[in-house]
Amino acid sequence: MTRFDLPTRRSFLALGAGLSLTMYGGGAFAAGAPMRQKLVLVVARGAMDGLSLAPPIGDPNYAALRGPIAIPADAVLKLDGTFGLHPKLDGLHRMIQSGQARLAPAVALPQRIRSHFEAQDLLETGGPRSYALKTGWLNRAVQAIQVAHPIQAMSLGAQRPLVLTGPIQSQSWSPGRPVNDSAERVAAVLQDLYANDPLLGPALASGLQTESMAAGMGTGQPVAPQNVAALVATAAKFLTAPDGPSIAVLSLDGFDTHARQGAAEGQLAVRFNTLDQTLTGLQTGLGPAWKDTVVIVATEFGRTARINGTQGTDHGTASALVLAGGAVKPGGMIGDWPTLADNKLFENRDLAPTLDVRSVFKGVLADHMGLDRSVLETAVFPESADAPAAKGLVA
Repeated sequence: MTRFDLPTRRSFLALGAGLSLTMYGGGAFAAGAPMRQKLVLVVARGAMDGLSLAPPIGDPNYAALRGPIAIPADAVLKLDGTFGLHPKLDGLHRMIQSGQARLAPAVALPQRIRSHFEAQDLLETGGPRSYALKTGWLNRAVQAIQVAHPIQAMSLGAQRPLVLTGPIQSQSWSPGRPVNDSAERVAAVLQDLYANDPLLGPALASGLQTESMAAGMGTGQPVAPQNVAALVATAAKFLTAPDGPSIAVLSLDGFDTHARQGAAEGQLAVRFNTLDQTLTGLQTGLGPAWKDTVVIVATEFGRTARINGTQGTDHGTASALVLAGGAVKPGGMIGDWPTLADNKLFENRDLAPTLDVRSVFKGVLADHMGLDRSVLETAVFPESADAPAAKGLVA
């Protein structure tokens, strides 16, 4: 197996975490020079609230629907006459201003579902329906790319994500100890089960948040990865190594904000700060390779347009998607904005989708990673002819 030039033990201690490197399936990276292009997928797990990530402050219905969790207009990082960014996303704001990032304000899966497990399966397999496929769309993409170019992928985290599951081997790089998968799975199952229960749903969400706060050693804030920017910058060493991977997947947890979501501050603000550190950490760590990089930030679904009774939001439909990187083509919003008018909400509760998330994935894979569109339509995203590859995303 190819040996990476890893940071020293002293530098690991400075980051406050130990790292483990595991090969899935045996073998080594593909022989020969890897592709110059880099692709990083960041999965924001728990259903990230796109209306807080990119608050549509110019939409006349936004403030009324969101009430006390609406981002104040004087706190928003302005983008245009309709949209701004959450104030914790100042790094992303700089990227957008410099033409190195764009937003899709209303993307969704091909199937209208509000179950975390079903939606994450659909997001990561790229199938037309939940549980229709057993392998991940990135694994199938790597398999198709390998026909012409040696390429490898890796995951950053304690678990191998479904999007990389399949016959093509990948590596996993884990900061610290593995997560308690069984406990998190039970919690997610319960949240899906009680998502529509007006009494038990908010009570469960509040209890899980209290547990998270307790785990934060009395800080009063939900747990966030320590020194995430430094960790991600260190991970970038793998991506820029001579025989390193061209594709990486990173998961960020904690976006299921049923209770006490907060506006400019609060538990969601902590998550956005982590996301911003992730993006800026990649930009710094990749160095010159940043100009050849596209980072996609996607989530399984959005949150309700209206605030709930516990100062949070429930499972919704459309959410925002982020494209960042030096290879992103400068431009405005990706896709249409449906507005938050009462007669435009999906099922009178959610932001309505205007763009299939697979269209964005396919557009990046075609124009950035060189995959033929016919392969994308058949092998990588089966039964996806109704979601054509978005154009003009990559410079």
